[in-house]
Amino acid sequence: MSTVITSALKDRSNGQCELCTNEPATNAYAVSPRNNDAIENEVALCNTCLAALEGTDNALHWNCLAGSIWNAEPAVQALSYRILYKYKDQEWANEIISSVELDEAVVNWAVSAYEVKAIHVDSNGTELTNGDTVVLTQGLNVKGANFMAPKGTIVRKIRLVPDNTEHIEGKINDQTIVILTKFVRKS
Repeated sequence: MSTVITSALKDRSNGQCELCTNEPATNAYAVSPRNNDAIENEVALCNTCLAALEGTDNALHWNCLAGSIWNAEPAVQALSYRILYKYKDQEWANEIISSVELDEAVVNWAVSAYEVKAIHVDSNGTELTNGDTVVLTQGLNVKGANFMAPKGTIVRKIRLVPDNTEHIEGKINDQTIVILTKFVRKS
């Protein structure tokens, strides 16, 4: 989200775009998911960088990030990394990314724009989280363990399977098994 640049941000950036450093900064850009409630979340951008960021897919423009990725401000580092990450399959972007060692919090901030949160829901549509307790809504034949988990069995401290929203893991009879979310309800 872009707003008019504040005097504090203009002072921090010396009036120059913090990405390309070629043009005067005219916009304050809040690096999502954070907002513009603090200068630490903003980057001073020129009109050219803002247009490239919000619209046209001009990879050549972003060669300037080889310099901005080294900026001392975490917001500038995060935005630079985020843009480079978009082009990570291209050699020039991958070289820039691998040339710098950023703080893990900055990298997480940067890639948060690309993450899709997997949501696990039970048979009633209630969201499940790690550590929840669930109840089986039907009897389950546990393959490979030679036992049947009856309807009503309580499974404590479940773990979500990160790459499959239809699966959770839990212990039944001291064995960790994978359970389909459609056969449980949150307790």
